[in-house]
Amino acid sequence: MGGVGDTISLSEASRFGRNTAFSLMLKPVGSKCNLRCSYCYYLDKSSIYGGREPVMSLSLMERCIRDFCDSCDLPELTVEWHGGEPLLAGMDFFRRAVAFEKKYSGGRPVHNTLQTNGTLLNAEWAAFFRDNNFLLGLSLDGPEDVHDRFRRTSSGGGTFRSVMHGMETLLKERVEFNTLTTISKAGEGRGAEVYRFLKAAGSRYMQFMPVYEHIEPVLPDSSGRSMHIAPPTAGDSVLAPWSVDPDAFGRYLCDIFDVWVKGDVGKYFVLTFDAALSSWCGVQPGICTFCESCGGNLTVEHNGDIYPCDHFVYPQWCLGNIRDISLREAATSPAQARFGVSKRNTLPAACLRCEWLRACRGGCPKHRFADSREQGRNISSLCSGYRRFYSHIAPVMDRMRVLLSEGRSPAEI
Repeated sequence: MGGVGDTISLSEASRFGRNTAFSLMLKPVGSKCNLRCSYCYYLDKSSIYGGREPVMSLSLMERCIRDFCDSCDLPELTVEWHGGEPLLAGMDFFRRAVAFEKKYSGGRPVHNTLQTNGTLLNAEWAAFFRDNNFLLGLSLDGPEDVHDRFRRTSSGGGTFRSVMHGMETLLKERVEFNTLTTISKAGEGRGAEVYRFLKAAGSRYMQFMPVYEHIEPVLPDSSGRSMHIAPPTAGDSVLAPWSVDPDAFGRYLCDIFDVWVKGDVGKYFVLTFDAALSSWCGVQPGICTFCESCGGNLTVEHNGDIYPCDHFVYPQWCLGNIRDISLREAATSPAQARFGVSKRNTLPAACLRCEWLRACRGGCPKHRFADSREQGRNISSLCSGYRRFYSHIAPVMDRMRVLLSEGRSPAEI
């Protein structure tokens, strides 16, 4: 596969070859949302489509699911529903989606996940998700003052109480869910507090995602914003005011880890900690941020445009439209392979020498804004935070790895 980068591994050659293995993220309403969260990286995507935010048609949704079932060679399929706020597509849309999955999957299990801000959840939605085995991701940033600082309605009101009502509904209806908590300027110094809050609220599965964005000014668009989230390639962008300080990000994770490791191992699950242990054991982590390369997921917008990642929905990364090419063609295209392996092949020398490369893998490419003094090879702006975190947890990870090698549970720590 010439020209895709400096090197390509055997596993990558297999992944980008004819036998395709990927999950599918569908954006049925594009960037359309009932909230106006300050740090949202997706609200301004409507500008790519002339400010329009239509719902994906049923015929296009059927085409996406049929094509995915035909294109993906995995024994089990995963469809991720994302937004914007995907519930704005309506319940009938998702009923039809489940029916199409059963029709085209060839008997293979189809796992549905859906990320929601939680404000539209009610008993009817919860019953649908429970009965159809959806795994929900619920956006909840912590206690009310932390959550409401950046997660607000279009009129500026807080959203915390609506989200908590939605969470209570999920718990009551026994819907499987995890919480997605962003680590922004609002949460600095409060990691342990946020973790204890989530536990008390009823979350057992948690994902913590750093918010570190650059912005570039634009004329006000349909979302009402006068700036856009900038890609790492932007030359005139500035740090967004809601971005977490890298060292504070590292401390936040360390503070949570110190609470978790004392009595919550095996009872409460933090995706970043699970990924770290996987890396320590030489196993592929369950989150793309910490994988050696990208490209294990395709994102399809409301109009059928295909992208390699929902954090790189910019015209220069569009792989084509599902009306013109199949998902198999997109997944095996040279452009997708270049995107996937560039995560590793553009790492600066400092990363290649770092003892924690085996765990962080350079982080998510969307955060590579820091100048490494190597042209075209920026380093993650969150590097110092990750270094702090991994050096802090290393003794425990070493012991957990030994326990696993002995056939024992890491919870014995």
